[in-house]
Amino acid sequence: MIERYITMFCQAMQAERGLSPETVKAYRYDLEAFRKALDEADQQDPSRIRRDQLTRFLLNSRNEGLKPSSVARRLVSLKMFFRFLNAEGMLKQDVGESLDSPKLWRQLPEMLSPEQIDRLLKAPDPSTPHGQRDRCLLELMYACGLRVSELVTLRLDSLHLDDGYIRVTGKGRKERLIPIARPTARHVEQYLDSVRPQLLAGADPGTLFLSVRGRPLTRARIWQILKALAVKANLPQDLHPHTLRHSFASHLLSRGAPLRSIQEMLGHADISTTQIYTHVDQQRLQRIHQQFHPRA
Repeated sequence: MIERYITMFCQAMQAERGLSPETVKAYRYDLEAFRKALDEADQQDPSRIRRDQLTRFLLNSRNEGLKPSSVARRLVSLKMFFRFLNAEGMLKQDVGESLDSPKLWRQLPEMLSPEQIDRLLKAPDPSTPHGQRDRCLLELMYACGLRVSELVTLRLDSLHLDDGYIRVTGKGRKERLIPIARPTARHVEQYLDSVRPQLLAGADPGTLFLSVRGRPLTRARIWQILKALAVKANLPQDLHPHTLRHSFASHLLSRGAPLRSIQEMLGHADISTTQIYTHVDQQRLQRIHQQFHPRA
């Protein structure tokens, strides 16, 4: 029974809410993990499920070593799932309604300092086409705060370099405009003029970044490129693409950018998602205070 409910929920999230296939896949993964944690009776009759079972599942997930961000996503998945079942009349009670806020399970994001970013950007070999491509994509990810999914789907007709912005399609197929600084635009123009034509093979797919075979780069390949360059720049080897996005937001905030403006550039639907960077900045100020204040 609950397996059928999970399928109905995922179909509704994609068809009615317009969530991306990747997001829906993540929700299904979380809900399947929850289903497997239930006994047979609860799987057949979801009305038997109680709030303490949801809480225990989340606690067990954390105790098993799941990252706080993944536990937070599981919490959101459960809350949305049971809210959906209640709204559709499949369950009389929304057992996930009173669950703790995801903020309690959230981990402060990891990010790089401006000096580390500079080392990473200088890691690609500028004498090779691949190095110039990699420098360009790193510049764009950091300068515009892009998700890796947004980077690999960025199209040529989304670039408005002369006007100083790019058009990005984010989660839920929502479009936003992001300013692009002139130094970053120059790297993109150089890639378009000198490198991309060398990579192109056959019909032009229209996406900005291409592989050695002339096909659009994948998210997995971007991850591999970043890890290799992190090693070369003597940075943590577990560096991931989202670290550049976190660094983008944190560096803007530390230099006085309004939180609402950062929210718009990141494409966050809720300001509370962006507010996590204020906690990061507070930690930075506390470290400075402890290091330099005579009474610290």
